[in-house]
Amino acid sequence: MTDTVVRTEPARATGTPKKLGRLPRAAVHHPWWFALPAIVVFAGFFLVPNLLNFYYPFTNWSSYHPDIAFTGLDNFKTIADDGSLLRAIRTTLLYALLAALFQNGFGLVLALLLEADTRFNRFFRAVFFLPVLISALATGYVFQALLDQDGAVNSVLGTDVPWLGSTTWTLVLVTLIHGWKWMGLSMLIYLAGLKGIPGEMLEAAKCDGAGPWRTFWSVRWPMLAPAVTFNVTTALIGSMNTFDIVQATTGGGPAASTEVFNIYMFRIFGQGLYAQASAMSLVLFLVVVAVAIPLVVGLRRREQLL
Repeated sequence: MTDTVVRTEPARATGTPKKLGRLPRAAVHHPWWFALPAIVVFAGFFLVPNLLNFYYPFTNWSSYHPDIAFTGLDNFKTIADDGSLLRAIRTTLLYALLAALFQNGFGLVLALLLEADTRFNRFFRAVFFLPVLISALATGYVFQALLDQDGAVNSVLGTDVPWLGSTTWTLVLVTLIHGWKWMGLSMLIYLAGLKGIPGEMLEAAKCDGAGPWRTFWSVRWPMLAPAVTFNVTTALIGSMNTFDIVQATTGGGPAASTEVFNIYMFRIFGQGLYAQASAMSLVLFLVVVAVAIPLVVGLRRREQLL
């Protein structure tokens, strides 16, 4: 016989609870069935493709082969021999470092300037957060139009500078755009950290004769350690996976000076070399893990020391 659960109404003042009916016990104790559609979507569009990404790099999968065959490390040897691997690693790490530096620098300065809870500051907090809500691809296209040799920047300045045409400075300029786009998010995290500092500590520092700079360096900065951990980690990992802004502004140029991992994969995948692009994707995953784990451990230890 199937187990059942009896439903009852709350007891009234003049009588006993009234039986309403019986529910199957499975309906009470197995609510995970409701999550099944979400699990299927997650598995089909995220889990399975990511698992296959550990298989395809070791095959000859491409638009030029009718069948998929195992080829071992051939794809990794190809991207290593033609210089693409080392160049992409160097470019991606440099991009991530500069983008994280600009994003956190801009965000911290804005948080300190807009810390006071005034109507003026609340308005400009919203203004500086707006770029976070704008599509990264749209942001890149806007700056590409502004910085074009015939664009608005040169028209205003009366110059003819190829802002996106330098193999040395274009990467720095694109990371500045990246930092500008995401500085609002870092600003909010740093604001939350500043608001969490006890006022008694600031008053004590003031009574001890500490000036604004000394108070910041000795009191505020150590108390911002959790916010620094979160912002630096997310900024580095996010910028290592960048694609939109670089694709819209430079497309990886000039002369592949801004060709980060995802731009390389996009180009190679478009040529039909799917396994080779998957190999680069796997290398990116390993690089992110190799950077993220020591970074998080080091920043956590810093929090404990401070």
